[in-house]
Amino acid sequence: MAAVSSLSFSAMAQTSGDRKLNVSSSRHLSSNFERFRFRTCFLHHSVGLRASPAASASVVHCMSTDVPPTVSETKSSFLKAYKRPIPSVYNAVLQELIVLHHLMRYKKTHRYDPVFALGFVTVYDQLMEGYPSDEDREAIFQAYINALKEDPQQYRADAQKLEEWARAQTSTSLVEFSSRDGEVEAILKDIAERAGGKGSFSYSRFFAVGLFRLLELANATEPTVLEKLCAALNINKRSVDRDLDVYRNLLSKLVQAKELLNEYVEREKKKREERSESPAANETVKKCLGEYQYLS
Repeated sequence: MAAVSSLSFSAMAQTSGDRKLNVSSSRHLSSNFERFRFRTCFLHHSVGLRASPAASASVVHCMSTDVPPTVSETKSSFLKAYKRPIPSVYNAVLQELIVLHHLMRYKKTHRYDPVFALGFVTVYDQLMEGYPSDEDREAIFQAYINALKEDPQQYRADAQKLEEWARAQTSTSLVEFSSRDGEVEAILKDIAERAGGKGSFSYSRFFAVGLFRLLELANATEPTVLEKLCAALNINKRSVDRDLDVYRNLLSKLVQAKELLNEYVEREKKKREERSESPAANETVKKCLGEYQYLS
């Protein structure tokens, strides 16, 4: 897989009509993944200081709240949980993605919700589509979510619940969730209340992808429907539009990367077949020459 390791994100960034992609001269895959990077800083936790009554005034004690794991610790947990090698075209994106997910996960205002889960599951499944092994793909998913100290079964179950609900919706019923009762409707109402300032809510790009997936499954992809849904959820539509553009561009680049990977695999397979056939052909030639010399 040496040649695959040089596959770059800048090469993938070209349009789908341009198939003459320069692999070897491109930058590393993760360098251009910055467009999918969340502009979020690391979490800062306040530290209180108090003087010890039993010591001199110059001695102080640090009183800190629970500190979340570092990005390095999360990545290390993932690598310990899944020790098998991952093809570089997938691994570079996964490593970048887990950093971004870590920053969202441990943001003070973050609170897990099923729309967020649907968005992540959608992104993950799109990124890992075509992975050599279905079993390994799911094992990677388990290791990834566990590394973030969350429940992979909950992610899958919530994503499936929202997908099934969305398939039964129309453009009208989707945006009028607040007027109806139901499990998913209650989830959306809770999000709308928190996003409207009545609780903790942190918008993210995974959330934007989750909204897009709901619209997609309900066959309600008209821009006006998204606008109404964002208004009903108290979400800034401009942010959603921007993040969905990033998501679509990312998928387009990955499609091209996987095409290059498939072409490389096919070339290598053909070369191996040719090499394996060569000894047999040589033996046949030698045998024929030997018989010719014998007859002569």
